[in-house]
Amino acid sequence: MFQVELLYAAMAVAERLGYEVRHENLGGHGGGVCELKGKKLLIIDLAQGPMEQLDLVLAAVRSDPRTAELALPQGLRAVLFSGDCSE
Repeated sequence: MFQVELLYAAMAVAERLGYEVRHENLGGHGGGVCELKGKKLLIIDLAQGPMEQLDLVLAAVRSDPRTAELALPQGLRAVLFSGDCSE
């Protein structure tokens, strides 16, 4: 899978895990994960490139223990559990 495909697949997994995925222009300062009024938010900085965005989403998805139980695309599963997303 290419990086952009991995990014979309990882965002879909984050949504399945209960994150509301938001895209904001944060000037390249990066996004992150937070909880607001009981909702898990994953904020992606549109000013960052796909690789940086992918790293952020993968970190959020990896941090949830339920990820290992989900049916995932093979390419995404390999990246999630190997840490290599340099395809």
